[in-house]
Amino acid sequence: MCGLLGVVCPTEQDAAAARDAVASAMRCQRHRGPDETGTWTGDEVVFGFNRLSIIDVDHSHQPLHWSPEGVQERYTLLFNGEIYNYVELRQELIEKHGATMRTHGDSEVIVALYHYLGPAAVQKLRGMFAFVIWDWRRREVFGARDPFGIKPLFYATGPGGVAFSSEKKALLELAPRLNVKPTLDRTALQHYLTLQYVPEPETLHTEVRRIESGHSFTVAPGGELRTDRYFFHTFRPTPVKDSEQLYDEIAEVMRDSVAKHMRADVTVGSFLSGGIDSTAIAALAREHNPNLITFTTGFEREGYSEVDVAAESAAAIGVKHVVRTVGAEEMMEALPLIVWYLDDPVADPALVPLWFIAREARRHVKVVLSGEGADELFGGYTIYREPISLAAFEKVPGALRKAMGNLSTKIPDGTRGKDLLRRGALSLEDRYYGNARIFRDDQLRAVLKTFDPSIGHRDITAGPYGESQAWDPVTRMQHVDLFTWLRGDILVKADKVTMANSLELRVPFLDAEVFKVAAKIPPEEKITRETTKYALRQALRRIVPEHVLNRRKLGFPVPIRLWLKDEMYDWARQIILKSQTEEEIDKNAVLKLLEEHRAGTLDHSRRIWALLVYMLWHGIFVEQNIRPRIPEPHYPVKL
Repeated sequence: MCGLLGVVCPTEQDAAAARDAVASAMRCQRHRGPDETGTWTGDEVVFGFNRLSIIDVDHSHQPLHWSPEGVQERYTLLFNGEIYNYVELRQELIEKHGATMRTHGDSEVIVALYHYLGPAAVQKLRGMFAFVIWDWRRREVFGARDPFGIKPLFYATGPGGVAFSSEKKALLELAPRLNVKPTLDRTALQHYLTLQYVPEPETLHTEVRRIESGHSFTVAPGGELRTDRYFFHTFRPTPVKDSEQLYDEIAEVMRDSVAKHMRADVTVGSFLSGGIDSTAIAALAREHNPNLITFTTGFEREGYSEVDVAAESAAAIGVKHVVRTVGAEEMMEALPLIVWYLDDPVADPALVPLWFIAREARRHVKVVLSGEGADELFGGYTIYREPISLAAFEKVPGALRKAMGNLSTKIPDGTRGKDLLRRGALSLEDRYYGNARIFRDDQLRAVLKTFDPSIGHRDITAGPYGESQAWDPVTRMQHVDLFTWLRGDILVKADKVTMANSLELRVPFLDAEVFKVAAKIPPEEKITRETTKYALRQALRRIVPEHVLNRRKLGFPVPIRLWLKDEMYDWARQIILKSQTEEEIDKNAVLKLLEEHRAGTLDHSRRIWALLVYMLWHGIFVEQNIRPRIPEPHYPVKL
């Protein structure tokens, strides 16, 4: 796990002139790789790298230069991530292609595979990755990002070249060298306030985009970036003849995935909440490390902590357990720094406790496993049961459904049944656009001065819905979440918050082989009237303790609804008053939301939180009058 930064310049002279700028910009992502750092220039290319050493610690230095036997100066690689089947691929390269391998790491495997297979090499990689390869002979860069978008890759283009980076802030520093001036993307802002994250490939800066998950790309000096989608998340729900055989297959592929995710030359721990996903990962990890350490976080408020359940799970599976509790004061103090690390705002309150538990975990280990992705692959979100609850609406004639929708607009907000009536009147494509829905259009008009009715969630979901027309509603919702919620929220906060603490996070559920099994599960094995993730729960009966097998999902719940009325009220009000976001945001409308929330009239906590995070982001990256103190990566424990 590392931080990469590369620039493809029009000429060799441009590259030589850009080297110092690249070296300077690398400092703002040193947290991603505090173990080694360096800058290299070759012809029209400048590469910089910050390394967090996990595999083949004493070798596999980057930028990594590789050539087949008897050839000089062929490829130079920058790679962020981990390839979990690198041992098998390395052996295949030696036996099938006669490759000479000079290290025992996964970085060399990528570039050697590319030499022998070309762009098709990405199809064989099982892991999380973002990489760029400079081909000296073809004078071209080839790169790719993993199928699920676990590892980030930003890019910016301008007269000064094309630049790639693991952190957007590094590209903002390089903007003058590229001869571009970053500007606020108001379309992305509107999407953010609807979804609570900025969807790919957008960022809040128009001049900086993201390579999308499952895409590869090529670019030559002075040329245009060309992208190609190499991975399609194709679900194939198939009727089950033998349920027990399906459950055994799920358990087997999860056991194999965790085994490969445990490959490291440093200590590996595991996050542990009170739910089935993280408990399963920890239990399977313990099979490979009896001394496994698990970590959880919570709050000292009833109903907002899974600490007790996680501790019970840790005791049941026999692992050492570390707990970190978080208070409102700590949260308020840490949030500006967390937003700086995020690059773009993510209005998911769960990222704050994740920040603190990542910080605690880094005192003990260098790598942690986590349960992200299980809900999207196996049908774990409660909202996936909505097609069951709305089935009766599907029998209502279209005109009557439309009238029901119109009626719902006349019912006061907060009235029981209003949202059910409103959503029942809508088609799946209109009502479902991911796991988080912050502002509806009618609500957004009141606070967003730049509101544009032509911008909507269908801009983001049209592709996934178009690809999934033949599938059942639950599977279509999963497919949408893979392209929206998972890669826009879940994986962004997982990567940014852990890497801020120089901690590598691995997600065994988001594995190509696991997806192959999950993709064929029929809807009745995912969602029932009583539970979610049914097949996965059945598969894990012999792996997880009984008390978590059918427990309701909580994750890392955060009591912002209560805190914004009390401990956080003054803090939130000051952020609103001091923010210089008047061009986009109606601050009086935001203050009204805060007062209504404090009075208990309506629960506006998630909408207020989304606006507060944006205002902090604006203060850091636009106004530049909020300057979080960036700590130097320093860990007293030798790992």
